Amino acid sequence: MNGSKLVGNTLLNLIGFILPLFVGIVTIPFIIRGLGTHRFGILSLAWAVLIYLSLFDLGLGRATIKFISESLGNKEYKKIPSIFWTSLLFNSLLGIVGGIALAVSTPILINNIFNIPSYLLREAQTSFLILAALVPAVVSSTSLRGVLEGAQRFDLVNIVKASSSALNFLIPALAIPFGLHLPEIIFFLLVARIGTASIYLIFCFKVFPALRKNISLEKKLVRPLFTFGGWVTVSNVTGPILIYLDRFLIGSLLTIAAVTFYTAPYEIVSRLWIFPTSLMMSLFPAFSSLGNNHKEKLGNIYAYGLKYLLLVMGPLILIFVLFAKDILNLWIGAEFALKSTLVLQILGIYVLISSLAYIPFTLIQGVGRPDIPAKFHLLELPIFIVIAWLLIKKFGIVGAALATSFRIIMDAILLFGASWKLVPSTFPALARNRIVRTIIALLGLTSISISLVILFNRLLNQIIALGVIISFFIVVVWNFILDSEEKRFLSSALRLILKRSR
Repeated sequence: MNGSKLVGNTLLNLIGFILPLFVGIVTIPFIIRGLGTHRFGILSLAWAVLIYLSLFDLGLGRATIKFISESLGNKEYKKIPSIFWTSLLFNSLLGIVGGIALAVSTPILINNIFNIPSYLLREAQTSFLILAALVPAVVSSTSLRGVLEGAQRFDLVNIVKASSSALNFLIPALAIPFGLHLPEIIFFLLVARIGTASIYLIFCFKVFPALRKNISLEKKLVRPLFTFGGWVTVSNVTGPILIYLDRFLIGSLLTIAAVTFYTAPYEIVSRLWIFPTSLMMSLFPAFSSLGNNHKEKLGNIYAYGLKYLLLVMGPLILIFVLFAKDILNLWIGAEFALKSTLVLQILGIYVLISSLAYIPFTLIQGVGRPDIPAKFHLLELPIFIVIAWLLIKKFGIVGAALATSFRIIMDAILLFGASWKLVPSTFPALARNRIVRTIIALLGLTSISISLVILFNRLLNQIIALGVIISFFIVVVWNFILDSEEKRFLSSALRLILKRSR
């Protein structure tokens, strides 16, 4: 994979994230008005439960990407049907187990865990029982999508993923005018997810026609699939704990109001994760297909990923840090601007470092060592709890932001060190692909931008000055950082966009 293909795949993934996000922004106010706050709250819980229960795949979706990519990279095409059917069978079984677990626990969730008004208890229980039937389709889809991602068919993946995610919002919005209630809405979501799984299956057959004729299971694959997937699951479970633990500590050590003043800036800046997430989806099958057999190519793709993230995330985070107070004031109000500005600035740095850490994290998993990031997360958890506890008690929500940033710096150091040790070719590739120039350009942009913001007092003048310096930064990037192939790709992509916009 070259730099232009990496950019192309990442743009497809980005579109797959942005389109449903846009649909949600447009439809959610209408859904809230139509359902009311309590019914919308139940629907939101249903969405959250679906996301959480996707962990029932035990990392098999990620393992499927890994083994399909590896087989393609080694030209071992005969292995693909057995990987596909073995993964799909076990993921389907795990989905059934997850569905049964949700159905059995529904009375406890509805009556004891969630604070649901009595007049909605019956409706909520029926909705969650229908939701339980949806789990097998959701979990099975991770294997089906994994096959397409392993083949790097992100065009097909994002056609289905964007449509499916958008239907989460469109189905309730379209159901409301017909007077449908939550059980009917959840039922249509079930039909949509079954349709999603079916379309993924059709696309898998289209990309790999041999899957239709060669339905085979292989016992020898079960252990490596579950071993790889098991370590991925450890990361998938500990990752959210590390991300959300600070909020629980703030709520217990400070006040619930303090949680709000911390969560609001976090939710703003964390939306930028769609960029590294989109890139990571492109990188993982690329790293997996190359393995340790093409170390120079691995190093180049690794460096490309870091360069692109620095060029995209660097200026965006700089804007958030420089205008944190104004962003909070315009979006939420003066009280948040007063109490949460420093938090937003610190969390901006956290998001930048965590975005860069996606690259070594993905490489380590791609070359077959998912145990390493999982072990790092287990190591970091008790350290983070102690540091967060001390800093929150001492500095409040600013202390929480500092503890979170310290944890991600520690994580990044460990991940970069491990990636360089596992694949030594990644380190010299950084210089070869102009990473040093990229860092120097970003440092120059940062220092000049800070000086200009200090120099100009009025917000409008600051924005104009920043716009001028970012324009100059783009010129520098084009002439001194991008190579000729990247320029050709971006030029052709820009011409295509302009042509279609006419």
